[in-house]
Amino acid sequence: MAKLTKRVADAAEIRSKDYVIWDDELPGFGLRVFASGKRSYVIQYRSAGRSRRYTIGLHGVWTPDGARQEAKAQLGRIARGDNPAEERQLDHKAITVKELCELYLNDLKAGLILGKGGRPKKPTTIVTDTGRIHRHIIPLIGTRRVKDLVKADVNKVLKDIMAGKTRVSVKTKKLRGKAIVRGGAGTATRTVGLLGGILTYAVEAGIIEINPAHGIRKPKDNVRNRRLTEAEYRTLGDILRNAARNEKYRMTVDIIRQIALTGCRRTEMITLRWMEADTDASCLRLIDSKEGASTRPIGLPVVEYLEHRRVDAVGTYVFPGQGDDNAFGSFPNHWGKVFEDTSLADITPHVLRHSFASIANDLGFTEVTIAALVGHAKGSVTSKYIHTLDTALIMAADTISGYINGLLDGVEFKQTAYALDRDSRKAALARFLRKAAGERSTEIEEDARLAA
Repeated sequence: MAKLTKRVADAAEIRSKDYVIWDDELPGFGLRVFASGKRSYVIQYRSAGRSRRYTIGLHGVWTPDGARQEAKAQLGRIARGDNPAEERQLDHKAITVKELCELYLNDLKAGLILGKGGRPKKPTTIVTDTGRIHRHIIPLIGTRRVKDLVKADVNKVLKDIMAGKTRVSVKTKKLRGKAIVRGGAGTATRTVGLLGGILTYAVEAGIIEINPAHGIRKPKDNVRNRRLTEAEYRTLGDILRNAARNEKYRMTVDIIRQIALTGCRRTEMITLRWMEADTDASCLRLIDSKEGASTRPIGLPVVEYLEHRRVDAVGTYVFPGQGDDNAFGSFPNHWGKVFEDTSLADITPHVLRHSFASIANDLGFTEVTIAALVGHAKGSVTSKYIHTLDTALIMAADTISGYINGLLDGVEFKQTAYALDRDSRKAALARFLRKAAGERSTEIEEDARLAA
């Protein structure tokens, strides 16, 4: 044994096997001399009844005095119960972003990752998340250790996707199918949002303590403000009437019209089942919407359309497709054909939904009422146990769908705000009270005829 100095370290002979020269001043501190001639400073200690060895670093990179100070610091930690050798081993085995994503996807597919309203994410969302993980997150930071990520790394992911660094065209499982990954601000915002969720998952799993994605400033996602003017509604009516002359497009025209009259999402209307259409209560009782189970008020034009269609209905779906009891499947292709080379070629089904809400606002209905009509989380009647709707919601649905139905039929309205005048309110109240009192139906019908 000897005090480890630079002279001792440089002069250490090379043997056929590795050996250690222990320092005679600091117990447990030594110089390991390898058969290759390499030398490194180490400490030897016991933890949990086991002898452990921790390597400080190579001689030359570390001086004897620097290594001695580091050895004292580590031995002090060991005295307090730490285990630096085990920590280093765990550090070397630290999970990568790619491995974290694989864990996340496994739980996602098992329904263990919850989305809106504390519900498992939908299959379509899972497909979208999987694509963003494999096409953006893993290519950019898949090899990085999760524990090493900092806010600057997440911010770089955002900027790289915005700049199109992950732009690529990839083959899909479909015959001659391909997916074009473009990147851009919208994709960057949504992907970093997903990455933040994955890192929150890592925090909850105890893999990291702090989510480095928190506080990242993201570009505002595209806000779709396109709405139809009243003149465009009349143009839409003309387009739909022309398309309906072709038998091939009649069901698509019906679906488009009902989306316009209800404000439903495209998929909600295409996959509408007869069991969800409660015309007696003037509502749709959707089993599974974007917000979960949802009860939507519908106006008289929609009620009458569904009642008429139900007479000859066969199967599960209001709008049946080909094959054994399937929903209509040609809508996206037909939509493009219907609006091709028209002045409304730029609109999407979401524009009809947004326009429904905008017309409702124009007519003077409140945000809460509109939210309930279109099924937004903050105002939708989402409980599957609700069997009767607020009369005011039914009245609102009647008014809005009736107004839009008139626009589609070419009507030019002079009054663009809805308000019940005093005489109409008195007549409606009188009819209600007479009916409630059990008066003869003929008198009530006569009142209704005069009011009309």
